[in-house]
Amino acid sequence: MAISPELLEILRCPSCKSEVKIKDDQSGLTCQNKECALVYPIRDEIPVMLVDEASKETATDG
Repeated sequence: MAISPELLEILRCPSCKSEVKIKDDQSGLTCQNKECALVYPIRDEIPVMLVDEASKETATDG
């Protein structure tokens, strides 16, 4: 079972309160604020929305 669209609609980045979107590979939720850009992992289909568990998104524009 994937994360429901209803849950994604209410989840916000705990650091900056911006919207989050699921990564293409469904391994995490990415903050949509370009200055924040934290990625929160998804473990056992549960988003771990803790700043201490997040990693920084790296730019892959080419």
